[in-house]
Amino acid sequence: HWHAAAHAIMTTDTIAKAASRQLVIQGKTVTLTGISKGAGMIKPNMATMLGFIGTDAGVAPQLLADTLKGVADESFNAITVDGDTSTNDSFVAIATGQSGVQFTTGNEPGWIEFTAALTGIAQELAQAIVRDGEGATKLITVAVSGGKSREECRAVGYAVAHSPLVKTAFFASDPNLGRILAAIGYAGIADLNVDAIRVWLASQSGETLVAEQGGRAAAYTEDQGAAIMRDAEITVRIDLARGHAQATVWTCDLSYDYVKINADYRS
Repeated sequence: HWHAAAHAIMTTDTIAKAASRQLVIQGKTVTLTGISKGAGMIKPNMATMLGFIGTDAGVAPQLLADTLKGVADESFNAITVDGDTSTNDSFVAIATGQSGVQFTTGNEPGWIEFTAALTGIAQELAQAIVRDGEGATKLITVAVSGGKSREECRAVGYAVAHSPLVKTAFFASDPNLGRILAAIGYAGIADLNVDAIRVWLASQSGETLVAEQGGRAAAYTEDQGAAIMRDAEITVRIDLARGHAQATVWTCDLSYDYVKINADYRS
């Protein structure tokens, strides 16, 4: 039924998106299963997407509602495909209690593990939306640390993730360092010390420091950057060196097919 539902809610999606996890809590098996849909017009808060997660754990309604806000903030509210949005979005969680495990206050044994699993499923479903972004060929993680607040870390993350020039550079596997640094610079962070910022590129091919002390890292070469950017999943790691806050944003590259899909969608 979950598989059929995942297919039924697809629009411009190319694949059905589903995830499931099981864990043992209080000696009983608890299952969480979810589906999502979305491929374009994806920009927080949520935008053109649907997400549904069901669990056989029992969770008090207000506790579940409060928890879901934090979960959304770390998943569906941390993705962007094209920086565009619409009014059609929902994220729903249903807790049936059929497993016999009941959470009332959030202080019960297993609650931390349960919320970690809930967040993990939501992130998996959110990343699936980005992977299936219209015309997307790469998943890009923008991980920002060293900020004075989570908000400024997210502002930098979104500036990089929304930049058409950054996204097209990733599509072309072109390690254009200036585009990333420019996006960090125009994120609107007051008193940002550009000489303290460090930027890394990482993938399954390895990790390399690309920027430090206000410019290109001494040991960095564009061949290193290009090798990393050719991979399907890439991380841009940014250290602002001004605090201890951090935030992560997920996005994708911007390809010719995105233009074709959105120019021809009526035909």
